[in-house]
Amino acid sequence: MPEQSNDYRVVVFGAGGVGKSSLVLRFVKGTFKESYIPTIEDTYRQVISCDKSICTLQITDTTGSHQFPAMQRLSISKGHAFILVYSVTSRQSLEELKPIYEQICQIKGDVESIPIMLVGNKSDENQNREVESSEGEAMAKKWKCAFMETSAKLNHNVKELFQELLNLEKRRTVSLQIDGKKSKQQKRKEKLKGKCVVM
Repeated sequence: MPEQSNDYRVVVFGAGGVGKSSLVLRFVKGTFKESYIPTIEDTYRQVISCDKSICTLQITDTTGSHQFPAMQRLSISKGHAFILVYSVTSRQSLEELKPIYEQICQIKGDVESIPIMLVGNKSDENQNREVESSEGEAMAKKWKCAFMETSAKLNHNVKELFQELLNLEKRRTVSLQIDGKKSKQQKRKEKLKGKCVVM
């Protein structure tokens, strides 16, 4: 898939089975599958209009295994924003994000200016929870990034996750259509102010 210069690249990292692909597919296609199929690397695109020009949200869904360190480094160096996903049912999956976060810091330098979201997925599986929300929040504070819990299965906080990530983007005002329909008020606001909207 050829890359255009106005692509806004979002990279999704996390251990195997935490629901990275489920989050991305729920956001891009509105679908959810119960079965688990490991990913090597997939890229999805979502067109958004941004400050009267069209740009593309390019979402890279990465592998959960550590077999491809060169691919991981390349994804970090090309990425504009990062979603670090763990499962609230697995403390180990949160631990596995630490070296990835450290590598982002190493490659990108000042991470405070880069949109990063720490995401606790599978919030619907409360009975199997190993990581409390407060622990995720504490980790995000330590890493100076934003935090959210999601459920790809129940479609809880999925669009909000991407909305929040784009809100963190300092250089652009990006706004997702949460319901796909514009109110008159929204249209008026968009005319007044350059915004990015998922088409």
